[in-house]
Amino acid sequence: MQRNRVLLALGLIAVSAFSAGTARADDTLKMVMGQINNWENQSPTLGQEAGIYKKHGIVMEMTGSQGAGETIQAVISGSADLGGGVGVAGALRAMSKGAPIRILLPMFTGTSDLYWYVKADSPLKTLKDATEQNTIAYSTNGSSSNNIVVAFKEELDAKAKPTPTGSPPGTLTAVMSGQVDIGWAAPPFGLKEIKEGKIRILARGSDVPSLKGQTVRVVIVNENSLKSKRDAITRFVDAYREGVDWLYGDPKAMQMYADKMKIPLDIVQQSAKDFQPLSTMQTDKMADLDGIIRDAVKLKFLDKPLTKEEIAEFIQIPPRKK
Repeated sequence: MQRNRVLLALGLIAVSAFSAGTARADDTLKMVMGQINNWENQSPTLGQEAGIYKKHGIVMEMTGSQGAGETIQAVISGSADLGGGVGVAGALRAMSKGAPIRILLPMFTGTSDLYWYVKADSPLKTLKDATEQNTIAYSTNGSSSNNIVVAFKEELDAKAKPTPTGSPPGTLTAVMSGQVDIGWAAPPFGLKEIKEGKIRILARGSDVPSLKGQTVRVVIVNENSLKSKRDAITRFVDAYREGVDWLYGDPKAMQMYADKMKIPLDIVQQSAKDFQPLSTMQTDKMADLDGIIRDAVKLKFLDKPLTKEEIAEFIQIPPRKK
């Protein structure tokens, strides 16, 4: 009897040890995010703090970048599995030249969240007042801000010289010090300075007719990571979508963001309402894909339109779970 009890105990210990050893550990994914502190980019950061990614067995290692150019290079090299905040045109250009990246998710549709501004005392009142002697900012080559500035020139006849300036904080410094005439930003950044009368909006991305209904930024994935970590990437997609819904569905999310960024809650709420409504954050399909490809060719991001086969290869959006 005593021997049987000992054997039973040893068996239970062995089963317990086996179960612990075979329990699924969380998968770690590395992600580089252009403009990591922007409100619309908070699903992987605030969402992780809220425990959403943990629920899906994912740990995100987040790194910020100055813009899409840096982000794309990190994903191409394999130093990151995923890249966020990448301009669609820049991603298409990289893929058409053989870069081992794929579009995983649409991230932002339309251009309502980006604006261009000048110092309050600037003589410029509209984009058309700018000449070739003036400079207009964008983040990095291949970014959505880059795409919009090119479209300003092509569609609105803006003559200012496009100039990469990196992040919104660095751009504001450049504008206020006179190094750049027209800066760029994404709310809530800059709304405080607008209220204080230090800067004023000169143009918005939504002024460009062709880009209003298009998906302009995406999440990209390294092609090898997609193959070798497909299960983890799929769970990331589920977590990302849940994180977006949480940002707009739980009042705690905006308060967490306001505390993190040390800005008033009402500015966060105004930004989300006026510049980044939930509809712009849809993650199910590339909106106006035909227009995206047409404009990428027109703006010289692509040499020629993509074939149906190339589109199927380059864009791999997982269906939403029902």
